[in-house]
Amino acid sequence: MIKATITDVARLAGVSPKTVSRVINREPNVRADTCAEVERAIKVLGYRPNQFARNLASRRSRLIVLIYEDPESHDMASCGYVLRLQSGALRACRAASHELLIHPYSYAEREVVSELDALISQVRPAGIILAAPLSNIPELVRAIEGSGTPLVRLSPGGKQETPCSISTNDHEIFSEMTRYLVSLGHTRIGFIKGHRQHSAVQNRYSGYCEGLRESGIPLDRSLVLQGDNSTPGGKTAAARLLELKHPPTAIFAANDDMAAGVMQEVIIRGIRIPEQLSVAGCDDSALAQQVYPNLTTIRQPLARMAERAVEALVAHTPQKADGSLSEIIAGTIKIRESTGPAPGQKILTNTRPSTKSGGVAGR
Repeated sequence: MIKATITDVARLAGVSPKTVSRVINREPNVRADTCAEVERAIKVLGYRPNQFARNLASRRSRLIVLIYEDPESHDMASCGYVLRLQSGALRACRAASHELLIHPYSYAEREVVSELDALISQVRPAGIILAAPLSNIPELVRAIEGSGTPLVRLSPGGKQETPCSISTNDHEIFSEMTRYLVSLGHTRIGFIKGHRQHSAVQNRYSGYCEGLRESGIPLDRSLVLQGDNSTPGGKTAAARLLELKHPPTAIFAANDDMAAGVMQEVIIRGIRIPEQLSVAGCDDSALAQQVYPNLTTIRQPLARMAERAVEALVAHTPQKADGSLSEIIAGTIKIRESTGPAPGQKILTNTRPSTKSGGVAGR
């Protein structure tokens, strides 16, 4: 079957090939009825624009690159984080007639910066989305900025060296989850920190501390352990917490994978969830509803964050006069069966957390 050409589309729509090109590239000052005729002709003929030719004509690619840390380089039980980023970015790219290139990196490899330089020179992307934790690695940020490629960083955490970033409210929502656990009667709440390299994840620990402080509960450092974002790491940390002379009645992990590890250790020890121990996590990955009981967690708006990053790059937001883009998209608490009243406590009132940090979703 012979493929339709731009000339065929122009002939059927009754316009010039240049007008067809302007409609395809979403250029301004094209009449609405002309756009409709061209789009109808494209649909009838099944015409597919030559992406390479469009890139040459515009002297820039219509390609967005999503760079994230390769989950295979770590002991990770779930790739839900990556899948949700991809789905949001892909949805926005399709709406803007752009393509999405996904590029996993293992930062442990020495040639990562030179590999990034080669990628940029080969594909000339319209923009790059750099996901956490890579978004807070200075060498990578400098390499992208040095190429002149528009960049949006996701959840960079800490001081914003690059003004173009999209984050979630880790500190506030972790404080809210902590207050929720306290409202259930828990005063000894263990906390498992996220990986040290994830700057944004460190905001989760500060939120936990604030939640305790606002609830009038002093911080007990024996209840806080360093984690590594993996299920085995959560299991190991849970074992240490449960062997304390006065163990916690609730354990709050900085991500769902570690929370799943906590639940593994708890089940092995014959401890009932949530009757004897409550468990909470963060991410709302697929794993959260695969474990039993289903995990109370914080849903990160990952897909929406990636979607907004694409929208900003397509609209050239990073190149505005003030060069700024700093947006926060709130997470939400998902209350499920893994949390309940502390042992010996009877909660008679509705203890669902407030909605000031992003809201509460149901089960």
